[in-house]
Amino acid sequence: MSLRPLLDFLLYDWLQAEKLTERVRYAEHSRETFDAVLDTCERIAREKYAPFNRLVDTEEPRFDGEKVILPAATLAASRAYAESGMLSAAQDYDEGGMQLPFTVEAAANAFFALASVSINSALLTKGNANLLLVHGTDLQKAVFARNEFNGRFSGTMCLSEPQAGSSLSDVATRAVPDGDGFETDPLGPRYRLTGNKMWISSGEHELNENIVHLVLAKIPGADGKPIPGTRGISLFIVPKKLVDTEGRLTGERNDVALAGLNHKLGWRGTTNTLLNFGEGKYPVRGSAGAIGYLVGQPHEGLRCMFHMMNEARIAVGTSAAMLGLAGYYAALDYARNRPQGRPQGKAGKDAAAPQVRIIEHADVKRMLLAQKSYGEGALALELYCARLVDVQRTGDAQAVAEAGLLLEVLTPIAKSWPSEWCLEANSLAIQVHGGYGYTRDFPVEQYWRDNRLNMIHEGTHGIQAMDLLGRKVRMEDGRGLQLLGGRLEETIARAAALPALADEAAALKDAWAQVLQATQAAWAGGEPERALANAVPYLQAFGHTVLAWIWLDVACSLPANGSAAAQGRLAAMRFFYRYELPKIGAWLAVVARCDSTCLDLPEEAF
Repeated sequence: MSLRPLLDFLLYDWLQAEKLTERVRYAEHSRETFDAVLDTCERIAREKYAPFNRLVDTEEPRFDGEKVILPAATLAASRAYAESGMLSAAQDYDEGGMQLPFTVEAAANAFFALASVSINSALLTKGNANLLLVHGTDLQKAVFARNEFNGRFSGTMCLSEPQAGSSLSDVATRAVPDGDGFETDPLGPRYRLTGNKMWISSGEHELNENIVHLVLAKIPGADGKPIPGTRGISLFIVPKKLVDTEGRLTGERNDVALAGLNHKLGWRGTTNTLLNFGEGKYPVRGSAGAIGYLVGQPHEGLRCMFHMMNEARIAVGTSAAMLGLAGYYAALDYARNRPQGRPQGKAGKDAAAPQVRIIEHADVKRMLLAQKSYGEGALALELYCARLVDVQRTGDAQAVAEAGLLLEVLTPIAKSWPSEWCLEANSLAIQVHGGYGYTRDFPVEQYWRDNRLNMIHEGTHGIQAMDLLGRKVRMEDGRGLQLLGGRLEETIARAAALPALADEAAALKDAWAQVLQATQAAWAGGEPERALANAVPYLQAFGHTVLAWIWLDVACSLPANGSAAAQGRLAAMRFFYRYELPKIGAWLAVVARCDSTCLDLPEEAF
């Protein structure tokens, strides 16, 4: 089953992406150039990614003592992606980019996530380079970011440590000035880093000439001790191989050493590493420590890094959505071809009657509709967020401010909702296959394993929940929440005017009122610990309400001709409203009363 018709509908019929060409930044583009990009990415994904998805799952990365070995297919896919120009697609023409709308770039990248999310590891390189364009010096941009965009270098982000995963205030990696002239290095103030980083995706490989690590570390205070908390964290460029001011390799290996590879449940085609900085395995220039160049100002590393993390979170949501759809397409194909059982009723009692395909059973239809509603709804949400990024880049001051606030509120949902519910879609895909789904003879078990990571990395589910309820819905006196409510009200008004959607419009209005009431009730007592004790149920209810809004907005754009595709999307929307949206009542009930069942239970009771 092809993804292209769905993308075309969401891009052109729903989001009106073609109108972006009326904006100065995108004026040289047209529907034809957008389609050409989609065609190219669809072809590369079909030829270089999809055929090798099972291969990279079974042939895990291995370390031979000197270098990490990956299948040849991974290198071929990486090169094809770089040569397509997609690494810099959304960048300015002056940066060698296509100045492509982010909405179109996000849609084009969906093909790669659908074909093999495990091979598709370019998002960190793009995020790394984009961060440097915002916070780096002119020379850092030229030497590091532009060589990442052209595919010579790749990039990582190094936050977590063995003892400090999500708790970044406990980061122990240290950075000290590299001699008296540390401030005069043309590549930026030069420091020596020592410490260990864990869970670093693409932290070691031979796919590119160099790897540019962005590393969080603490610069000692005046007393020589690390500054407590996140205030002391700074950000550094630590290249695997040292370079000169022209971006040429100097032949010197930096003191960054692979300590080990993590062997994962899924995403096995992507190396995941433990890295040691400054352990002395590769002594450089006669001093201890890995050489790193300060990005931005000292002690502002977390602020810089979050620029990259927010982009990464939207990319994670897109990956989750595409894995959900990959499982759905596989389950749909299986259900259309697998005979099993007979209809219920009198006819079904005749054992001599021919079996029917399982897609004719109501419960299989239920599981397929659930997958469709999760996957297609999640993709629509990610593309909506991408459209807001384009508004940020090209709108007037008010539009830019509003898009920024909406993204602040929606990003936790864009990351977490697909990660949870498209994982459920993958579980249902296995169920549709029955016992065959639990074997490696079919791809659905791999989709589930690959998708299970998405609830964990780039901020766990619980962290996204606390960010949403504890910060995002309250920032600027709830302005972001009000803006989102305004968007919902616009959709409700349009849908209410259409008799076929009037019931759903009323249901969404009621759901949003429940969310607002629970938000207010959670904070009525002014006790953060109690308010946040049920942040995850709040996230689930908020996310379901947002997806209900997205689906209703999509439904308003469906053609009236009653095509099979339109009927399917209308059915998926109705399924979501009838089977999924009612769940928010139970979730919000514990939020509104600040239920303390979990908070108050003593450890001994477990």
